Amino acid sequence: MLRIRLIVTGNLKEAYWRSAAAEYEKRLGAYAKVEIVELKESRLPDSPGDNDITNALEREADAILAALPPRAYKIALCVEGKQLSSEQLAEKLDTVMQNQGDLALIIGSSHGLSPRIKQMADFRLSVSALTFPHQLMRVLLLETVYRSLSILHGGKYHK
Repeated sequence: MLRIRLIVTGNLKEAYWRSAAAEYEKRLGAYAKVEIVELKESRLPDSPGDNDITNALEREADAILAALPPRAYKIALCVEGKQLSSEQLAEKLDTVMQNQGDLALIIGSSHGLSPRIKQMADFRLSVSALTFPHQLMRVLLLETVYRSLSILHGGKYHK
């Protein structure tokens, strides 16, 4: 069974986000062992400068690197990543299941990810060219992974 560690910077503040994420985490349980690791988002001043943001992303990168499973296939979510269809993501996840068995999905803070994390990732994924709220991205990613695993297992969820 695929082991998925979702590493996210920041937490879900509103109950409706937590509820939606919990629903997809529960559904994913049929196909994978899922662990969500929430890391603290670095504090920034009210009007952060570029250096403030860079330093914060580097602190967050250290925490992300410490949370990564040793042999996991690492997928970083970022705007410059590749967009895949549900079927294409299903194929990628199938390859990960066959070769590694461990998958780490990484969502950065509202300012994104450090270039260091993007460079060390095995794959950079963009869910859409659109911009989404940070908290919604966790729900979208869980749904997307659930849909892809449902495709692989012949489920009826994907239409």
